[in-house]
Parts: sequence; structure tokens; C-alpha cells
Amino acid sequence: MISSSSRSTVAKRALRSNKNVVGRRGQSTLLRGNRRLNRAVATAVRQSTWRVPMAEYSTEQILKLRGATVDEKAKLMYDPSNEKDNCGVGLIANLKSVPSRRVIDVADEMLCRMAHRGGVGCDPCSGDGAGMMFGMPDSFMRLKAKECFGKELPPAGQYAVANVFFPPGSDTKPIMGDCKSILERLTKERGLELIGWRPVPVDNSMLGKEPLDSEPVTEQLFIGMGGKSYSQKEFEQDLLLVRKIAEAEVADMLGPESGFYVNSLTSTHITYKGQLTPEQVSQYYKDLKDPDFISHLALVHSRFSTNTFPSWERAQPIRMMCHNGEINTLRGNKNWMFSRGGIMESPIFGDDTSHLLPATSDNMSDSGNFDSVLELMTKAGASRPLPEAVMMMIPEAWQDNDNLSDTKKSFYEYNSCVMEPWDGPAMVAFTDGKYVGATLDRNGLRPSRYYVTKDDHVIVSSEIGVCNDLPDMDVVVKHRLEPGKMFLVDFEDQRIIPDDEIKEQIASQRPYGEWVKDGLLSLSQWAKDSGIKGPPMDFNLTNRKLNMFGYSSEKLDMLLLPMAVGGKEPLGSMGNDAALAVLSEKPRQVNDYFKQLFAQVTNPPIDPIREEIVMSLVCPVGPEGNLLDEPGPEHCRRLNVSHPVLSLEEMETLKNGSSKFKCAVIDTTFPVGSGPDGLLAALERICDEAADAIQGPSHGVKGVEGVVLSDKFAGPDRIAIPSLMAVGAVHHHLIGTKQRPKTAIFAEVGDCKEVHDFATIFGYGCDGVCPYMAYEAICKMNAEGMIEAKAKQEFTDEECMYNYRKAAAKGLLKVMSKMGISTLQSYKGAQVFEAVGLADEVVDRCFTGTTTRIQGTDFEGIYRDLERFHDDAFPKHKHEDQIMVRSDGQFHYRDGGEAHLNTPANMATLQIAARTNSREAYKEFSRITNEQNQKVTL
Repeated sequence: MISSSSRSTVAKRALRSNKNVVGRRGQSTLLRGNRRLNRAVATAVRQSTWRVPMAEYSTEQILKLRGATVDEKAKLMYDPSNEKDNCGVGLIANLKSVPSRRVIDVADEMLCRMAHRGGVGCDPCSGDGAGMMFGMPDSFMRLKAKECFGKELPPAGQYAVANVFFPPGSDTKPIMGDCKSILERLTKERGLELIGWRPVPVDNSMLGKEPLDSEPVTEQLFIGMGGKSYSQKEFEQDLLLVRKIAEAEVADMLGPESGFYVNSLTSTHITYKGQLTPEQVSQYYKDLKDPDFISHLALVHSRFSTNTFPSWERAQPIRMMCHNGEINTLRGNKNWMFSRGGIMESPIFGDDTSHLLPATSDNMSDSGNFDSVLELMTKAGASRPLPEAVMMMIPEAWQDNDNLSDTKKSFYEYNSCVMEPWDGPAMVAFTDGKYVGATLDRNGLRPSRYYVTKDDHVIVSSEIGVCNDLPDMDVVVKHRLEPGKMFLVDFEDQRIIPDDEIKEQIASQRPYGEWVKDGLLSLSQWAKDSGIKGPPMDFNLTNRKLNMFGYSSEKLDMLLLPMAVGGKEPLGSMGNDAALAVLSEKPRQVNDYFKQLFAQVTNPPIDPIREEIVMSLVCPVGPEGNLLDEPGPEHCRRLNVSHPVLSLEEMETLKNGSSKFKCAVIDTTFPVGSGPDGLLAALERICDEAADAIQGPSHGVKGVEGVVLSDKFAGPDRIAIPSLMAVGAVHHHLIGTKQRPKTAIFAEVGDCKEVHDFATIFGYGCDGVCPYMAYEAICKMNAEGMIEAKAKQEFTDEECMYNYRKAAAKGLLKVMSKMGISTLQSYKGAQVFEAVGLADEVVDRCFTGTTTRIQGTDFEGIYRDLERFHDDAFPKHKHEDQIMVRSDGQFHYRDGGEAHLNTPANMATLQIAARTNSREAYKEFSRITNEQNQKVTL
């Protein structure tokens, strides 16, 4: 158990030890070898002899591979949840659905010409992944069915063929038979016809060692409708259920990383992919060289596995799409989708909906998770076509876009109440057999060009020059895909549907504008109409409370004062030489342990000023509807929060309660002197109280629509739980119980004051925060004339608080833009942070899913810091009028304050050394610098 005074020693010991103190769920500094070694480890783990029923790669097996022991409790830096892609994408299709060999050959050429977009290992024959998806090659499959089974296939659309990966080497083991038996049993249970299995001919002579070692056994499964007479859509839904249940049963039997994978199980298309280079795809799969293999459609993908391990199953295209880019909000998207499992029920599958959930997984890449949700919405949802589902998941910028029609704005506003955007740079190509298309993210951070030829072919690619033999005289149209726009081909209409037409058509199908107007409640307007005023302020205890909540005179002067005067976040010089929170001898807030991550793949940061049109802080909050249900007015009966930093009036409006939006206030304080156990008990209590309030007092009685976590009871006898911990604990508790979509979480807290505090609390799931102590501090400074002296003019308290909220909003947009995230709705709960120096017990309890590679402060250490803050506020030896706001030297060096790398002493010795060329002075400078370095950084 670690206090502030001993954190430094523990953290440094952790870093220097050969047995590194590690972070959560398989992340450590154990694997620091080169990329080839890391891939070799991953390949070995995926061998069939290593299968264990675990949610992630087996730590025990990897430790044995490295010669370590399980008892060392070491964890791996590799985490499958961090899988990201940066890739090349393309498609070619015939508008008239006429199959030809040309489509196959051009697709292969496109893929090979995008080899530079993919990645390879040290061995150039070991690729990160590549593949092609084709419209079902009907004539070819009929030929093979006669050869293999002696059977005539049903008409096109009434049978399905899937390429199925079985674990490596399983063709000589019972495992393959067990997997087949599961698929065969499920097929018959759904009343479908099992036509047969066909081994897929392959040539692996060109593969490198890594893909060869993990090479699956690939066979094709043929399934027909059997005696059932129903539509192709119903057939697709049965096939989805068969595949999902089979995947779950095999995962229970062999583990989720067994190597069993159904590439696609559909009547409309088939996927050939693997851990290959683009040039190897058509060489490896002999089918693709067969002259009889023809199709009207092909999607191609060359994968660059960003900082992660490649694998056969993570190659793309996936089931319905392929993706170039990165979903920067992935952790939040996955958490929200998991928690929606508590309220989701498919009108098609009914009780069988549970077999389709969870739709997301840490064992899939960001693209895999996106594809899974897209498939769920289009096949298990009520009546949303593929283009509508894509519009929901990757909406164009609509909030401040005057070029959009009111109809489309209403559609996007309505669907923002249904689900959050999957935000980040993205070029996505998609198909379901009826449609094929592509779309860009709202910022257009990925390139895409398309061509339409005279012979009715369309070509879309993430680069130019992918088709060498495409003369300009054969091209009717060539253009780039613009930010937020959609390129769409409708095979039934045999034409390209313009972006405006398809979106207007979808947006005008239902009265979205009317539903939004009647159902969406504006918090700011509600507060204004209610006439409720903020609570009165008493400045007699302000200094005490500021000390209790971690304020300092520096933060008041250098952060809050400029924000209240100018409405902008103050700027500082580059670099921070103060001690990391885990090494600091001073008490530090929990927020200080978090550092925002950077996007893994290359994308420029958004300029939140010049590109204001694509940025938004507006969020609908409160109970959600059933994502899979028919769209209706009940989905947008939510509260619309236009500014996430709430005013005092807005918070009072929420607390006072109303039939419009009922909230429960939960006290987040605990008794002074109760120790770490008191802190843990308080965390447990607020989680239980939040869950109970949402559930309702009794059966049939509706619970609250929002919870307010308030630390206003903090004082001489009670300590406030750090707001970030309180929000994170409740947020993750409700995710685990699948209650999170049923409520909004608001925070009325004293310790949120600067932009980083707001960014972290929103990043861990808060829907709105009222920083009442920041407001009180600003009003006190205004009453004392400090703001007038700074601004050379008078401000009312309302103007000061308005400026402060404005500055906080601008700061939030700036922080979001660095991650390539455009909307707060996507940023909220996305957890785009790494904890530096927090113990696993804290992260697992309050910040589940956050990376923490270096151990450090645990619950006892956090409690000791809170105790020291409280002692600064209510010392027993000082009278009330003697309390001053502490100055901890966080920004400026202060004797006895926070440690800094640069001190007056080492600056003086450096100047002496430079001016006199004194070796002794430079040695003294080096000694002082090294000593300070030990105190401030790892």
C-alpha cells in the first residue's frame, strides 16, 4: 500500500526490476523484442496445441515460451483489444450485375497495386493480411457442387457458401470433426439443408514462416434453404444465427483464439482472405485462378496491422465491409454496445437475440467490431437498409452545417439519440448483395476516388493508379469521395444513387423532425423556463473548500482567472518539468495520473477553430430505446445537453426533479478517518444506490432517468470521493449490469476545475458536470476585485461564469481534436487515456479497460492524499481566518514545493559552465539534474 511519500521509490523499483511491475490484462514491458519476435510469440500462441479457454492469449504459455514462470505474474504488453488497421481499400462492380472474369482480374490488380498500404514482417513473405470479397460466383459454385457432391445447387440466392477456417493442423485431429458437427447440427436445427463440405485448394509454397505456422485448414460449407419457403432476407437471418451460435460454442470448447473462423456465411457473397501479402492472395487460393471463377462484384483490402499482431481471421474484408482508418472511440463504442445488451431485443429473433450478443469483443479489431455491429443492425434490426445503418454509425457533420436540408438534419439528430457515432478517420467500403458502396468520415481524413466507365463498371479505391489499363476515353465520370459523403450502387435499380438522393430518401421515410421536436427536451431551455436560481454563495469557507478539493493559488491565478476573463484556456510553453503524479511527494488529484493517448495510425489532428463545422459538444442523454426496434418517437425522448459543463441553474433544475426528467442525488462523500476501507465502502455504496435508483423502488414502478453524483456534503467531518473515481466506478458498474443505457450520469463536484479534469471525467462516462467550486472561486475573485484588475474592466458574476464555460468548451474541443474525434458524444466513455502509476486494483475497480503499465498508487495512497488535502482545509491548529489557499509550486518552482527538473541551482551551474567553460561546474550541473530527474520522471 503506497502513500505519496513512498510512491517514487516503488515506481522506480518497478521500472528497473527485471520482473517489471505490470499493468492490467496482459500488458507489461515483458515483450520488448523486435517485431519478428513479437509475431513469433503470437503465432506460437495461436497454435492448436496451445488452446486454452481464456478470454485473451494465454499468459502462462507465453511466459513458458520466454523461459519465465507463471508465478512471476508477468503480463504482456500485447492486448488484442488494441488491434487497429491502416490499410488500402478498393472495390469494382458491374452496374448491371453481369459477372465476368475481368472483375476478378481487375480486383487482383487493384489489390497488388496497394501492396505498399499493407505491412510485412522482417520476412517479406509474411504479410499483415489481405483479401478479396466477391459477389457469389454462381456458375463456379454450381460446377464445384457437381464435382464434389454430384448435386445441382438451388437457384441463386437460395443457397450459401462460406469459407471456414479450422484450427491449424486440425485436419489430422478430432477438433475439425467437432467443429463441423456443431455447424451441421445447427444447420439442421434451423431447418436448413446441409449440401456438403468442399476442401478449398490452396498453394502455401510462397508463405513465410509466421503465416505458415498458423495456417488454418480451409473448407467451404454449402447450405441450402431446404424445404423452407421464405425470403432471401429470412434465409440470411437464419444463416447469421447459425454462424453466431457456432462461433460461441467453438469458443467455449477451444477458446476464442482457436483459429476457428467463418469468413462469411451468406447467399450473396464470399470472402477469400488470410495472413497474406496482396500478391499472395490469388496465388494461395487456387479458386481465384480458375477461369470459371467469375463475379459481378469484388471488394479488396490490404492490411497494415498497426502496432499489433496480424492473424488470418483479422484480415479483411470482413462479413459486410472493409475499412481504411482507425476507430478512435472504440473502447466507448464497445462499452455502449455491451451495455445495450440489457435493453436490446430483435423483433425478428425474439428470445434468440441473446445468441447474437455481445456484438463487440476485445478479440476483434476496430474494423471487426464495426462490421459486427453493422451486421447486427441490418440483419437483426427492424427495417433499416444497409445505407441507413452506415449513416447512423458514420454520420456526416450536421449540427452546424447550413448546407444540409432540414429533413437530413432531423434524421441525424434523431439517430444521435439512438446511438453514438463511431468516430475517427475512416474510408469504409460495404456490401450486402443488394447494395455496394463506400463512405468517408465527416472530416474526410482518408482519401477515396471513384471512376465510372462506359461499359457500366464502377471502381472505388483509396488511391489513384490502381488500374493501369483504364484509358481516359473509357471513363465517363471520375471524382473524389467528399467528407461525410456516400458512394452507392443499387444492383436492383442498376444505377449509382447520388449521395443527396439516397440520404433524402432515407431521411424522409419517417417524421423524424416531428419526433425530435416533441420528444427531445433541451436542458438549457428547461432551466431557463423553470426560473430556478443557483444556490447562494458564502465565501467564509471558500478557502477551506478550495484546499480540500486540490486547488492552489497558482491554478486560481494561472488557469481560472484567464478563463473567467477572456473565455479562453490559458496557454503554456511546451514541456512540463514537474514530477509525475506517481513520483510526487505532494498530494495529487487522481486526474493527474492520466495521459491522453494519440491516434495509432497516421491522421492529422483536426483544427477545432477552422473546422468548427465538424465539431460538436451537443449530446442527448438519458434512457435509450431498443436499438433493434422499429424507429419511433420513443427513441428520442431524451434530454439534450448543449454544453457539458453545466451551469448552477441547470444543475439545480436537475436536482429539484420533475416529471420531465427525474434524477436521484447520490452523496459521494465518506467519513473522515475511515481509511481506505471507508473509501472502498463508499464506492460500493454509490454504485448500489445508482443501480437501485435506476431499477425503481418496486416492480412496475419506473426508476429515475438520471443520477447526480454530488460531493456537496464534504466538510470538516466528511471527505469527497475523487469525482473521476466516482463517475468511473458508477459508469462501469452500470455497464457491467447492462443498465448504463437506462440513465444519465451527472456530477456536481468540487474538484473539476481545468480542461484536463473535464476531459477525463467525460472520457470515463460523465454526461454533464457542474464545477460548483470553480464557480465559487471565480465569484470570490470577482468580489475581491481580482478579475477587474486583470481585465481592466468590470464583469458580473454571470459573465465570468459564462466566460469560464466558454473556455472549458474550447479546451474540450482542442483535446478531442488531438485524437481525431469530432463529437463529445463519441468521446464520452471512449477512455482514450493511459494511467501512469495507478495500481491495478484502482484501474480494475474504477477505470476498467484502461492501460496501466507501471504500478504505483493504490487505494491507500489515494486515501492518504485525500486526507492531506482535508488536513490543509481543516487543520486543528489554525483558526478560520488564518486559512490561505495553498501554493504547491506545480507551475513555478517554489522552495519546499513540487519537484521540478529545472531548479535555480542547476540553471546557475549551467550558466557558470557555459560562461567559464568550467568542467567542475558542468559536473555539478549534471549531478543536480540527475538527482532531480530521479524525483520527477520514470
